[in-house]
Amino acid sequence: MKINGGIRYMERGIDVAIRAMQVQTQLMAIGNENVNGFDKVGYQRQEAVVSSFTEFLGVNGISTTTDTKVGRITMSANPLDVAIAKEGYFQTEGPGGVKLTRDGRFKIDKVGNLLTLDDRSVLSNAGTPIQLPLVPEKVQDIKIDEMGGVRVLDKTNGKMLLAGHIGVVDTNGVVIMDPQVKQGYNEYSNVSLQNEFISMMPIIRNFEANRHIFMMQNQNLQKVISQLGSTS
Repeated sequence: MKINGGIRYMERGIDVAIRAMQVQTQLMAIGNENVNGFDKVGYQRQEAVVSSFTEFLGVNGISTTTDTKVGRITMSANPLDVAIAKEGYFQTEGPGGVKLTRDGRFKIDKVGNLLTLDDRSVLSNAGTPIQLPLVPEKVQDIKIDEMGGVRVLDKTNGKMLLAGHIGVVDTNGVVIMDPQVKQGYNEYSNVSLQNEFISMMPIIRNFEANRHIFMMQNQNLQKVISQLGSTS
């Protein structure tokens, strides 16, 4: 006795062309998102991960991964702008729980809480919100060292009072011991516009090729339907 096994997969070419265009549209959307994030502080490039079975799965075979390389670090006139010179994230807490970000544009409220621009609390390496022991007259009296230590000048005695250390963690939430925090700097995205445009060119060409195939198949299908209608 002989047993033959195997998988046979037959599908209309028009469906394959449509699914391919959907995949390429999704890939272009990821590239456009990166281009739009080029000048955003703390934005990290998203890279498409294409499954081996994407030709059958369509857009369900596409996922994304985050490029964690450090972006472009530039000087800022605001002493509460902080950048991380190595891979890692600030911990912030708000209504949605704890979130990680590389956007270090901070501010203080009237009681000395260190906050993000969207009013989320900046957490220390102990996981607690950072609050200054006193509210300074000017933000220039706040100093942040490379270890993330936040200090404020007490003008009554000329001493720097420690408020805590900004928590910088990896993607698993583990505290980074040498975060290399830079006060007075912003980190812009790690997106290279040139690379994004170059990588999108073959995607656009593939989309156009599949569009032409779809149009040809659609025209042929219309001819067949027309011929069948005329013979009936």
